[in-house]
Formats: sequence, structure tokens, C-alpha cells
Amino acid sequence: QVHLVESGGGLVQAGGSLRLSCAASGFTFSDHAMAWFRQAPGKEREYVASINRSGGTTYYRDSVKGRFTISRDNAKNTVYLQMNSLKFEDTAVYYCAADWKRGGSSRSQDYDFWGQGTQVTVSS
Repeated sequence: QVHLVESGGGLVQAGGSLRLSCAASGFTFSDHAMAWFRQAPGKEREYVASINRSGGTTYYRDSVKGRFTISRDNAKNTVYLQMNSLKFEDTAVYYCAADWKRGGSSRSQDYDFWGQGTQVTVSS
């Protein structure tokens, strides 16, 4: 059974940092590109960042470039999102997702497996 379990969310002041983790099981992690998406209250889910199977290529939405870093450890079946210089507008539920067909799509419909999400709240 496939599981993606996010952790590391919480409440942080603007300018602070958080590191999200997503532990995967039930599928061959290293065969899947991974991504982080987020959904703020009253808004649609949006792409944040993605990483290819080997971890050698990463992609980001413009608003998080230079602040967020996605990485993965295939030996630990885990993907990470290091978030620095957090802003109020980063407040959302963050989800990790897995895709075996592509190398790091920004489209949510391309992803096969999803976690339940972890809440990130940034106070201004």
C-alpha cells in the first residue's frame, strides 16, 4: 500500500524557517519524480517545487525561488522542502506527490500518489 507522510509543518514567524519531510513507502521511490504542492484557505492547490528521480534537477515556482530548496534521499525514501525567509503568503497546507512518468511536472494531474498534507502557518 502506498503511503506518503508529510511532517515538519508548524507555526513560524515571518522570516523564519521550516523543513518539511515526506516519507514514502509502498512503491519504488527512486523511480518517481517528487513534488511539493500547497493549498491556502479558499484557494486552489498550487505547485511549489519538484525534483527528478535522481535528485539532480529541481524546479520551483517563481515566488519561492531563492527561498525554498527541494531535495531527496533515495536511500531513505524521503523528499524534503527547506523553506527559508518564510512569508505570510506561504501559509498553506503542503502536500508531497509522486509521479513515475515524468521528471518533475508542475501539473497536479500528472501525479499519481499524494500525501495527506502538513499545515504551515506563517505569522506576520
